[in-house]
Amino acid sequence: MKPINDTQVSEFLLLRFSEAAELQLLILGLFLIMYLITVFGNLLIILAVSSDSHLHTPMYFFLSNLSFADICFSSTTVPKMLLNLQTHSKAITYEGCITQVYFFLLFLGLDVYLLTVMSYDLFVAICHPLHYMVIMNPRLCGLLVLVIWIISVLYSLIQSLMLLRLSFCTNVEIPHFFCELNQVIKMACSDTFLNNLMIYFGSILLGGGCLFGILYSYSKIVSSIRRIPSAQGKYKAFSTCASHLSAVSLFYCTILGVYLSSAAPQSSRSSAIASVMYTVVTPMLNPFIYSLRNKDIKEALRTFILKKTTKR
Repeated sequence: MKPINDTQVSEFLLLRFSEAAELQLLILGLFLIMYLITVFGNLLIILAVSSDSHLHTPMYFFLSNLSFADICFSSTTVPKMLLNLQTHSKAITYEGCITQVYFFLLFLGLDVYLLTVMSYDLFVAICHPLHYMVIMNPRLCGLLVLVIWIISVLYSLIQSLMLLRLSFCTNVEIPHFFCELNQVIKMACSDTFLNNLMIYFGSILLGGGCLFGILYSYSKIVSSIRRIPSAQGKYKAFSTCASHLSAVSLFYCTILGVYLSSAAPQSSRSSAIASVMYTVVTPMLNPFIYSLRNKDIKEALRTFILKKTTKR
């Protein structure tokens, strides 16, 4: 098929999970409920942390930023998918697709970097407890979040600008429920060597670097916990990082599942379904992971809700 300039491509077509009409309403309702839980749950975390002065610590500062990133991360893909299901459409405009790629990479990067910074925060808290407040001072915490934003913005901007140089064929159907970068590049009719090179570079340097940082932090944490003499002390130290370890495991395992499913033959639909785990399910579960085992968060939420109900 003859390629045309990418500015002439007016829209892409996104894959549906099922073409069966009777399943569309079920899928719409399911994803709407998951999205509302994601927004409501993460918003509660942000409000609880901001309203309780006892939670104005580095750990909860990073957690509130993670909750904000999770809300935006889900909002990048789910509302458009819900709209398409409601209107029985598959279309997304060319401009909308590039914009979705940009914000998806931006908030995905924020999630990865925040989880890495939170592992460093736990490392300092457990391995250097006496110097914790000196090392993790407000200036450093603010600087870390600022650097995270700058790196995420620059990386997503570079990837999005590199998409603009590609030419696409007519009747482009993306085998995904959102404009996933790899799938969009596969639809191009022009040379994609530089785009693929940039993806590999980003995955290894940024994604791999963050994973190495998390693993290194936890290797030091485990070594410190093993040196604690009492079983109660070991349990307390482990419970401190249990929520973060659960979130990291869920996030990286689901992403690994996506890449494994995409490597299999005839994997378009299975890859799209696997992507639901880290784009929708993981942001939805994070508030539960960080609140169910955390007495401070539960107490702050209880106080916040009581204040709002008594005012009425």
